[in-house]
Amino acid sequence: MTGRGTASRFLQAVLHNGVGRFVCQLQRVTFVLSKEAHSSRHMRDFVENHLVDFARQNKATVIYVVPRKDSKPRVIAEYLNGTVRDVSVERKTSEEILSRVKLMSTQSGLDIVRIRKPFHTDYPSIQGMWHPFTNKRPTINIEMQKKIAARVETSKGDASVS
Repeated sequence: MTGRGTASRFLQAVLHNGVGRFVCQLQRVTFVLSKEAHSSRHMRDFVENHLVDFARQNKATVIYVVPRKDSKPRVIAEYLNGTVRDVSVERKTSEEILSRVKLMSTQSGLDIVRIRKPFHTDYPSIQGMWHPFTNKRPTINIEMQKKIAARVETSKGDASVS
């Protein structure tokens, strides 16, 4: 936590994901629904029409369908870092459920927090930040300043003549 009251951290990849091969962080998805309840009709439609395609696209994710009598439909996502997200999909259509599950499959399981800086390194340079004149002769800057000063003086002289 920072002084502002909101959590923040430096930008980083989960387990350095992407340095080697990509590892999907979503480990397990559980769909809880009722076979008879009216509130689960869109979830049943999702399971019948979209679930097989989602399972084919996400082969590293284990998928469970749990029928429970008179229960509200929900999606439970479990991530590799141990985070569990429980989302109620009671008033959502099957397409909205599909978009929510796809969003869960692309997330890392970490909480969404403010990023302190858009860059971070574990091995900072002791030489300082790079800028355009890092490896240039210092006289270049002096020559440029002289040229700019000469232009300013000539423009002042032209303005006073007219």
